[in-house]
Amino acid sequence: MPLRWKIAALAASTACLVAAAVGVLVHLWTAQDIRSRAEAQVFNSVYSAMDAYQRTGTLTDGAELDPAELPAALRHPADGDRHTAYDGRVNGNLGPSVWAAQRVDGPGGRVLAVRVNMSSELYGLRRLDVVMAVASLVALAAATPLAVYGAGLLGRRLRRVSETAGRISAGDLDARTGPTKGRDEVADIAATVDLMADSLGRRLHTERQFTADVAHELRTPVGGLLAAADLLPPGEVEDLLRARVRDLRGLVEDLLEISRLDAGAEQPVRAHVPLDAVVFEAVARTGLDTEVTAADVRRTATAQTVETDPRRLERIVSNLVINAHRHGATPVRVTVEGRTVVVRDNGPGFPSDLLRGGPRRFHTGAKESGSGHGLGLTIALGQARLLGAELRLDNAPDGGAVATLRLPD
Repeated sequence: MPLRWKIAALAASTACLVAAAVGVLVHLWTAQDIRSRAEAQVFNSVYSAMDAYQRTGTLTDGAELDPAELPAALRHPADGDRHTAYDGRVNGNLGPSVWAAQRVDGPGGRVLAVRVNMSSELYGLRRLDVVMAVASLVALAAATPLAVYGAGLLGRRLRRVSETAGRISAGDLDARTGPTKGRDEVADIAATVDLMADSLGRRLHTERQFTADVAHELRTPVGGLLAAADLLPPGEVEDLLRARVRDLRGLVEDLLEISRLDAGAEQPVRAHVPLDAVVFEAVARTGLDTEVTAADVRRTATAQTVETDPRRLERIVSNLVINAHRHGATPVRVTVEGRTVVVRDNGPGFPSDLLRGGPRRFHTGAKESGSGHGLGLTIALGQARLLGAELRLDNAPDGGAVATLRLPD
């Protein structure tokens, strides 16, 4: 249920409760006022009737001696004072009444009583209840659209903050909520999200700058090490040293590639190429035992042609295959179908934190999953974004990591 409707429902419920509470209070206060005025009226009437009876011996209009309908509480008053009682019975055309009575002839004597009919006042009370109910419904009908409109304004402001946070989470560190109307909690949240994006952007820029600086600084000494290794006499030490220097040079080249991708300095050189041929070539360059299947070629005997940068496509596929062999388990299979390339291994699958937050630099998961500097998937994702392709990492239901690359149309 959207937030705007929740707020509107809450506002409508509150309005209903307030209207009901006001209606009940007005009803109770009015009913008490009617009864109090009726008691005062009947009390004064008994006083006048008693005075006239004692002076003239006659009863004024409305006064009675020992009336049959007199409530039991007033039939035998213990003293000569005036007393009142409410009678809620309905007799014929007479509705609820208030009685007042006073003993006339001393102890055991007759009782003079006066009755005030409250039917008209209670009818007015019922009309007041109806008016209050109608007014409450009108107020509710007017308040609900206003509540929906106000909740919609708040919902749009919150949605704007949410969309900005989503864009930042997706990697758009230039996304900002910007100034918002009002000085309330929503404005505070929007300002906090923008501050978070600024801080994250500064930290990421520092990290990228550090990566680029380290790569550039290491490139020259690594080249010198490789040249020096060529001068060593052949042997086991020379082979081991050359292998380690090659690994170090590969790390430096990967760092330089990442720094160029981060800086947006890379531009694809597109060409129309057969997708299966590029994939076969990329897998062959790895030198690893990998099964490659081109589904379209088997069915149609023609290869799918795509417009892309073949060098970068080879880089993506080779990194995925190397990662599958290094951190997964054989057999590793590569399938080409349409514009989609799927690389699957039979290892333990991608770690859960990688699936949640994506690959992290210099993070390779569990130690037993293999060696490496954790840049292969990062480079593959960067190159895929540069080509406008989608690279999705997942785990197969029956085990194994699955990397799916979909090239744009």
